[in-house]
Amino acid sequence: MKKLGPIILGIVIGAAAMYFYFHNIKNADGMSDTPTPKGIISPKEIKVLTEAYNSRYDSINNTVFRGVEGGDNRSSWYSLEDLRNYLTLAEKQAAEQGYTMDGVRIYPGALPAITGRPGYTTFLFVPTGYLDKSEGNMISLKQGGGGDDMPDGNGLDMGGEGKPPGANYPQ
Repeated sequence: MKKLGPIILGIVIGAAAMYFYFHNIKNADGMSDTPTPKGIISPKEIKVLTEAYNSRYDSINNTVFRGVEGGDNRSSWYSLEDLRNYLTLAEKQAAEQGYTMDGVRIYPGALPAITGRPGYTTFLFVPTGYLDKSEGNMISLKQGGGGDDMPDGNGLDMGGEGKPPGANYPQ
């Protein structure tokens, strides 16, 4: 019985070593195992969806941007650094306000008009989540769509426009 302790310790150390070894194995493409997010679509599907937007885009250009060369903005670009920093900032702000952030909602918006020219379309990132409070229920009744917009959470805007602004996918 005196030798049981070292055996158990050896099993625990071995199991921990195997966990860290297999947890850090790289895929053939050099990427670590990262779960695929829901909603991933192929470039072909992106093209179908952006082309399905053409009639709406044309409607905007024929009304709001009538006679304006170039038309409205059709896309918005954000750097990886800005997106990562925004998500970190939003999660910190959520925690400070008593929320658990569970995602972002993206709203279309329009920048202010400049010298008589309508403002370009832009896309606004707004943090979503739920207030940290006990409701005495172990089962979540939230269905899809994520949490509510956090009313005091800062959003993200000011992405770069398309090149040219009216260019469709791919640019």
